[in-house]
Amino acid sequence: MSTISEKLNEAVKYVGTFKFWKELFIMTFGMMVCAAAVYYFLVPSKLIIGTISGLSIVLTNILASMGVDITVGTLVLVINIVLLVLAFLLIDREFGFKTVYTALILGPMIDLWDKIYPWQNIANDNLVTGSASVMGDPWLDLCCFVLLLSASQALMFSINASTGGLDILAKIVNKYLHFDIGASVSVAGAVICCTAFAINPFRMVIIGLIGTWINGLVVDYFTATLNNHKRLCIVSKDYERIRKFIIEDLHRGCTLYEVTGGYSGEKSIELEVLLNKDEFSKIMAWMKEEKIEAFSTAGNVSEVYGYWSSGKKRKALKEKVDKR
Repeated sequence: MSTISEKLNEAVKYVGTFKFWKELFIMTFGMMVCAAAVYYFLVPSKLIIGTISGLSIVLTNILASMGVDITVGTLVLVINIVLLVLAFLLIDREFGFKTVYTALILGPMIDLWDKIYPWQNIANDNLVTGSASVMGDPWLDLCCFVLLLSASQALMFSINASTGGLDILAKIVNKYLHFDIGASVSVAGAVICCTAFAINPFRMVIIGLIGTWINGLVVDYFTATLNNHKRLCIVSKDYERIRKFIIEDLHRGCTLYEVTGGYSGEKSIELEVLLNKDEFSKIMAWMKEEKIEAFSTAGNVSEVYGYWSSGKKRKALKEKVDKR
């Protein structure tokens, strides 16, 4: 009982934090964008991209031909509930709990856009496919959908959440097989794309497959952009001053290596540190201001594992430094 009570207390405390409300806003906004992308660019043209929403559109049309009237949003909700079980069993709890919220609101949000502004008000007849299209061309619908969906997915991944559905499968593949998120999305999505043969001509299925592949590439791009860090390597005689600045001012850890110059044969110390963009700008400006002579190289790092980004660890490091 004490364990349950402690967990409830932790949950209550978390709800009262700024982090909770910030992430709630990010998730809500991201899912509104995702729902709009599905409703306005997939539903009218019946363009099937490799997503759970795409699968729901296929099933909706099949059921409609059988006389069963059900909305895309409702099917999305049902399928996501099933996939959420997998999230809890195979992925860490933080990801699962966040995804409960995003997955459960996607379907209702798709139906909400239908109430706010139906796609029929802006769609044009598409003579090529015989269906409707908001942009008047399936390729333009594809481009708009992929850009909006990929941005939404990357935003969710940046806070260890998901847009639900296919992202859950992608996260599972990423965790256990160590594939890139974009590659995981593409593989799982290609299977769903093939279900479009049930309602679409061959040409539209191919467009959907191309869109799924492009979506994987764009997800990787957005994810790398949002999570981009800098690996900074510095060789300098003033390494001790630099080390103190990193620890005391940036509140980051660093690694020191003893290196030997290939030309001069002199032994030196190289510092290696991982920084975000703001921290990287600060240390470079500080070194220039202090006129520190150094040989520096910097490279981009898109993913960092472990405790580097842990707020608790940074806070503990700051408190430790302040006590000195």
